[in-house]
Amino acid sequence: MLEMHSRHAYMFAMNWGAFDLNLLIVFDAVMQERSVTRAGSRIGLSQPAMSHALNRLRHMLKDELFVRTPEGMVPTPRAEMLAQPLRNALSEMQLALEPAAFAPATSDRSFALAVNNYAAVVLAPPLVAAVSAAAPAVRLDLRPSGTLDILERLDRGDLDLTLGNMESSGERFAMAPLLEDQFVTVMRRGHPASRGKLSAAAFAALPHLEISSSREDTGFIDRWLGELGLERRVTLRAPYLSAAPILVQSDLVATVTRRIAQEFVRNHPLQLCKPPYDSPRTQTVMVWHRRLDRHPAHRWLRDVILSVVKSL
Repeated sequence: MLEMHSRHAYMFAMNWGAFDLNLLIVFDAVMQERSVTRAGSRIGLSQPAMSHALNRLRHMLKDELFVRTPEGMVPTPRAEMLAQPLRNALSEMQLALEPAAFAPATSDRSFALAVNNYAAVVLAPPLVAAVSAAAPAVRLDLRPSGTLDILERLDRGDLDLTLGNMESSGERFAMAPLLEDQFVTVMRRGHPASRGKLSAAAFAALPHLEISSSREDTGFIDRWLGELGLERRVTLRAPYLSAAPILVQSDLVATVTRRIAQEFVRNHPLQLCKPPYDSPRTQTVMVWHRRLDRHPAHRWLRDVILSVVKSL
């Protein structure tokens, strides 16, 4: 109780009438970028202006806030405590100032989406076409989800939503199912293994290409083979983009979701083979922060995505 009382007393002691809310934007930018230079570029301020704003903020909050180190600007405990509440407040202010209705035909806003390989191949092309047709000036920023801390970036407002196979997201986030799929095995046309039915042992002995970002997805194969006393012979791990050309020129086989395999077959001399395993179903979902539930522009984008899914 004493700590809470002291905190409220401190807040009321501040001269809020003289407080420049732009300083909070500076704080948030430095917190996210951990660099005064990059933060300034992000919000359109020079480095001297950024340094001046930080000094004012330090004086008003009576804390150093950020300490310069060789690794960048490291936040103090006080800055860490302030970071999420201020990020939430800035997001709420931004939403409050948005137009009450969204006009896609005339809007030039940008949407940032994190997408996994599956969404990038299956959903992104028709989504881009649908958005371009309805909102020619709207920009889509599609980011590979494998290298991102998705929920943290949704929290901070860096991402509008994510498309992928997330199983749990927590109460702050909403989730909508999009697509279900199963795994199949793909190989070059004329592959020796395509001539007959594959046994588990023959399948395990084949040289396998494992797509480097999907090891968790195909882990069920290794568990299934392990129960039979077998082990898959993975001879190459490679990123998704290089998988199909490598399969065309080798006897490697790959296990991927059916829709991705169909894209491979459509664009390369490859074929599907009936695998000896029972594939689990994989689900692609759309996840966004609940504070954006009623945001007009965000609702429009989600509706476009859902309509694209229905057309597949």
